Amino acid sequence: MHAPTHNPTLAAVPPTHTRLLQAWATLLVLTLWWDFSGADLAIMQAIGHPDGFAWRHHWLLEAVLHDGLRRVAFGFLALLGLWALWPAGPGGIWPGVARRERGVVVLLVLLSLLAVNLVKSSSRTSCPWELQLFGGQASYVSHWNLWAGDGGGGRCFPGGHASSAFAFLALCLPWLAPPHTTARSARRGWGVLAAVLLVGLVAGATQTLRGAHHPSHTLWTLLICAGVSLAGWHAARPWMAAGRRQTVGPSP
Repeated sequence: MHAPTHNPTLAAVPPTHTRLLQAWATLLVLTLWWDFSGADLAIMQAIGHPDGFAWRHHWLLEAVLHDGLRRVAFGFLALLGLWALWPAGPGGIWPGVARRERGVVVLLVLLSLLAVNLVKSSSRTSCPWELQLFGGQASYVSHWNLWAGDGGGGRCFPGGHASSAFAFLALCLPWLAPPHTTARSARRGWGVLAAVLLVGLVAGATQTLRGAHHPSHTLWTLLICAGVSLAGWHAARPWMAAGRRQTVGPSP
């Protein structure tokens, strides 16, 4: 009877990946608490007034942090696609990440954007600036009330602009949760994660100050993008590890 062999390319889920899942679950609980606390409306009433939102068309928020950031996100996505197609081997941007991993990263970015837009397109929740409290026609209805319209245009949940950054969360995973035993700098992964979170929160805060989204809309966008990234990366680990075996050959 032969003892089972250990394949290092199919190692157990990295501890960092588990910690990220735990962080996601904690954020889910906090976001649900936020939803049912009524904090959304309280914050919007502190920012807006019966005539609307004073900062809705502020040049910094509208032209720079909304329109400009969106264009930067499109450009970065194009660069990420080129990175995914870059030949394997040394050199290039962030060398050492296998092509399969790069392809999965790009796919998860696109799936994150798609998931947010699918939820948004079916949502009956209108933007805060459409509410009667702020000079619009809609009534405030919780986004959990899926059967009641609020009298506005809807399609404003979750936050689409925040997904311009949060969709790139998968970019940290080749370093924080590599699919094989290759040693990589976790510091680089944490740096990427911190940058994505910072830009996403700035994008979400921009839309809240303009009256386009409640704070919870940004939190749900983060949850959706992070959930897609973590689940998709975990599901693709065997395929990515198999690609590693084909590249380096069987272990001695």
